[in-house]
Amino acid sequence: MAGRVVVVFDFDKTILDCDSDNWVLDELGVNHLFTQLLPSMPWNSLMDRMMMELHSRGKTTEDIAHCLKQAPFHPRIISAFKSAHSAGCDLKILSDANVFFIETILKHHGLLDCFSEIITNPSLVDNEGRLGILPYHDFKSCSHNCNICLPNMCKGLVMEKIMKISCESSKGKKKRFIYVGDGSADFCGGLKLVEGDILMARNKFPVWDLIISSNPLSIKAHIHAWNDGEELGIGLVNLINTIFIQDNCSCEPGNADFKSQTTSLSHDSSFSIDDMVNS
Repeated sequence: MAGRVVVVFDFDKTILDCDSDNWVLDELGVNHLFTQLLPSMPWNSLMDRMMMELHSRGKTTEDIAHCLKQAPFHPRIISAFKSAHSAGCDLKILSDANVFFIETILKHHGLLDCFSEIITNPSLVDNEGRLGILPYHDFKSCSHNCNICLPNMCKGLVMEKIMKISCESSKGKKKRFIYVGDGSADFCGGLKLVEGDILMARNKFPVWDLIISSNPLSIKAHIHAWNDGEELGIGLVNLINTIFIQDNCSCEPGNADFKSQTTSLSHDSSFSIDDMVNS
């Protein structure tokens, strides 16, 4: 039963309460250079360039890792991940950060083993000890043709693959998907969800703005808003529990539909499409 719940998380400003790229650049003193170069380079390519700059200034991968371990991480999210993993949910990360940043932070908090898959931009350390960051999608050779996502990763295309593989592995049994994110690309990922799935969208962030401004019928999943790590941790556990309860009683006559059963954190923390359109 529990293995039928797949939870896909964004990383920056979702699991981590900041942007890991900006955190490293600020803490290690190269944010000014990054800001200067950003208008002329794609973000992913520029991050690779910044890792080269840090290396030239004598910063090591150990320095970068130490910096990452200090990034803000809400304890409520840690407990929620461990609870969901223990219950048998399949947890995945879909992020435009990079492998080194994400794995360093998850290992530090004892969470790496909670995730079955981390889909993000590759990273490597060369023979000279320099950290390199590569694009998930080779946008220089071909485009993914998405006008919502950045050129190096379309989260909608990745979500399609995740959902297809997960459903094939379940041998015909329906999977329930929860997608958690804050950014514009997470809206693209959320568009792939179907009725019965859940989009946990961070309130007052780009994903929420796109939900509000989109066609109300474009998002087929239930939409649940959250504001901070406290609400995300509590809300995630509540929603997973609701799915388990709903699945356990699905064979009973007169069972209420899933959307009406979803437990909100507070009066303002969970809205339907109609609520948003009429607000």
